[in-house]
Amino acid sequence: MNVRKFFLTVLIIFIIFTSSAASRKSQPKSSYDIIIAGGGTGGISAAIQAARMGASVLVIEPSTWIGGQATAAGVSTMDDMSRQKSGIYEEYINRIKSYYDQRGKSMGTCYWDSRSVAFEPHIGQEAFISMINEARRRGTLEFMMNSEIISVTKTKNAVSSVTAKTPSGNRNYACKILIDATEYGDVIPLTKTPYRAGNSVSRFINPDAMIQDITWVAVLKKYPGGVPGYLKPENPLPGYELARRNYEGYVSADGGNFRNTYPVQLPVNFMTHNAYRGLPDSSNPYNYDADKDNRPHITKTCLNWGNDYPGAYGWVNGKRGLPVSYLENRNLRLQVEREALIKTLHFIYYIQNELGEPWSVADDEYANRILPEAARNLPREWQEIVRRMPVIPYVRESRRIIGAHTLTSQELAYNSLSYRDGHTSREFSDAIAIGGYILDLHGANTDADTEYDLDETMRHQEINRPRGPFQVPMSVLIPNETDGFIAAEKNISASRLAVGTLRLQPITMMTGQAAGALAAICVRENKQPRQIHPMTVQWELLKSGVSLSLCKYSDVPPEHSVNKAVQISNMYGIITPNEYPHAPSFNLRDFDNPVLEMAIIKGADKGLFGVNDIITGDYLAEILTNAQKVMNIKSGEKLSVEDSEKLLSRSNFVKAVCDAFPALKDIKPARKSKPPFKLGKNRNYESAELLGRLGVLDIYGIEDDFHYGYPVTKGEACDVIVRACILTAGL
Repeated sequence: MNVRKFFLTVLIIFIIFTSSAASRKSQPKSSYDIIIAGGGTGGISAAIQAARMGASVLVIEPSTWIGGQATAAGVSTMDDMSRQKSGIYEEYINRIKSYYDQRGKSMGTCYWDSRSVAFEPHIGQEAFISMINEARRRGTLEFMMNSEIISVTKTKNAVSSVTAKTPSGNRNYACKILIDATEYGDVIPLTKTPYRAGNSVSRFINPDAMIQDITWVAVLKKYPGGVPGYLKPENPLPGYELARRNYEGYVSADGGNFRNTYPVQLPVNFMTHNAYRGLPDSSNPYNYDADKDNRPHITKTCLNWGNDYPGAYGWVNGKRGLPVSYLENRNLRLQVEREALIKTLHFIYYIQNELGEPWSVADDEYANRILPEAARNLPREWQEIVRRMPVIPYVRESRRIIGAHTLTSQELAYNSLSYRDGHTSREFSDAIAIGGYILDLHGANTDADTEYDLDETMRHQEINRPRGPFQVPMSVLIPNETDGFIAAEKNISASRLAVGTLRLQPITMMTGQAAGALAAICVRENKQPRQIHPMTVQWELLKSGVSLSLCKYSDVPPEHSVNKAVQISNMYGIITPNEYPHAPSFNLRDFDNPVLEMAIIKGADKGLFGVNDIITGDYLAEILTNAQKVMNIKSGEKLSVEDSEKLLSRSNFVKAVCDAFPALKDIKPARKSKPPFKLGKNRNYESAELLGRLGVLDIYGIEDDFHYGYPVTKGEACDVIVRACILTAGL
């Protein structure tokens, strides 16, 4: 299938998909378990996860595309410095990889590194659509495009319904949980939830406080036979001369090559520019990646370098970045986005006329029938260009909720040193995602722009830079005051510096997935987000293929039957491993750190859990005491376990677990059938039967008989005790 036919197929699928809500106009559904404002990376991941868990979900998206910054905004070069793919993000990338693998094409086309991850926006869009359609088989998942929430109703302190502005008029929808996954955090003020914007806090938002630049990206393609006339405007737009001088400092005909060092020496040549945000090209039979020898063959790229707005232009009085009023004032937002769009159009004219390159917007990406509002009244010769550009700008910073906890850059740095440079665990016990990126602010990066109340200045951008992958805690998703409301995008509770590393596509997809899991659990258990124990959400995410712990063990690989329980144990400190990892710290930008590479070769990045070690009764008592502290179980007397100095039998093991978790006796078993194994006569039969019916002993389900006299391994103890903790957490 050639690329034009393929794109037509994708477009047809998308039209069917986006019209699904419209097709139900005659009998509209007026109530959903979960409503998600925004169909970006966080919103889509939340929707898929919640629907898979059986919830009814409505996504309300203001644009005509889903996928947010990854597809609708055209930033389809993944900023994936941690390289720790898991969960929905891993599924998404694997689905796209399968497409390119079948065509013999590499995804490693950006950042001058063949180990990178990039894709064409329309291919990313198709992957999202296919995942959404599969999720619909498990739960209700509907979409409303070209629509946005304009008001929120609360009952007491909990969100209970929303009003959405749609192409067919205003509509009201009831919900149990509302998730804000918008690019701007636009729903936060509608809920009257306290929030941060720049370095100011509501109710006293300073409209002149500064936030990061935006960028209106373009996807460019090489036309070897010459650029079609309708994609090569003859006349520059007003303001071009200023733009030309700006772009001459980034890209020039005699610019240099990338020299594998940062910061990049500017200006670079056009080939080097293209390899920075290079994309695969489905229409090009030649396969290329971002390695030096292949860079001349790149035929598709993103314009996302040198065209930040306002960028070097500055805002007013030399200030870099944008004012908070960009978020607060819709009229100013439109003005800013128009200027950002025009700045990128200047770049296209510069490439075609100053560099003389046969490149223009790709004709196989965005075939927009409706021009964005920011393009209103542009000259007709430029409208055909804009119709083939992303439908929204790349927004780097939004409003941020004030949550149960506000994550700072110092905490991220501390957490990222877990198991590095001789440190042991610094894990967040309530971790719901793993990310990895530098503290990166585009503009608004002076001391005057930081948050002194969070003890941050711009020197902390270097001092607190993460030294490895880091975790994101669940507490940043939950507002400190409003119930029935969760944040799922760049709007989570964190400092400006911290959000500088949490705003990237892989991380927002994973925090979005966690928000979806949390919301679905709230619906299932009829509780508010703040009432849900993190362990309940973590277990659901682990079952969904998400990695949460920063600690890896050579004897507990990802496919091991107790891996999920071991990750919970790591985060809460329930069981001490035989040996912790002891890898060195590193700069996330440095993919070729020889010290780190040698440590990995020697296995220093993995510890030893001791999964097959046989344990004694005394050791079990120590583990159970740790678990009771984690679960806040008050024990009147010290735990004692038979076989204290001997190898522990399964019979005494199940009795000790029941004694340590007395609340398990009050839980109604979910399964009505008998335990998944045969239970013979034994004095501790009742304990084994209870735990078996509750699913706590699922690790033993592979056997026909329970075998009371068998010894207990460390891995078995971990799995059983963690499952007991999870059941207790759900009470």
